[in-house]
Amino acid sequence: MSIAQNKKAFHDYGIEERFEAGLVLEGWEVKSIRAGQVHLKEAYVIVRNGEIFLLNSHVAPLKTASTHIQPEPTRTRKLLLKAAEIRKLIGKVERAGYALVPLDLHYVKGRIKLEIGLAKGKRQFEKRDAQAEKDWKREQSRLLKQRSR
Repeated sequence: MSIAQNKKAFHDYGIEERFEAGLVLEGWEVKSIRAGQVHLKEAYVIVRNGEIFLLNSHVAPLKTASTHIQPEPTRTRKLLLKAAEIRKLIGKVERAGYALVPLDLHYVKGRIKLEIGLAKGKRQFEKRDAQAEKDWKREQSRLLKQRSR
């Protein structure tokens, strides 16, 4: 079940591979994410010291959060992946000019997971072509529905 999606990532990037990562979260963040108070639109993933981090994702603190904690909505969150996956991602990002983008925040067996994509940036004309293709498919399905009535 999806909690939040980054639809902008599919517009700006061509996703080549997907990986599922766990997140290191604090208690108030889990409560807030379960309440749907999270945004991935401006978020991105970086590699630092052989570890992978999620930056700039906004988790809005709930009003009922504890009073003795000062919540930081856009703090850096560590992603949990297997060592082989991390090595593979580091190699692709550093050599081949790929980027890591967060795609989807979802539940797996009650745990909150983040799907990240190994992506290559689209150029402007590729974005226009993709949009034209999408519009044509929508128009085509609409015409087929009309014809079958």
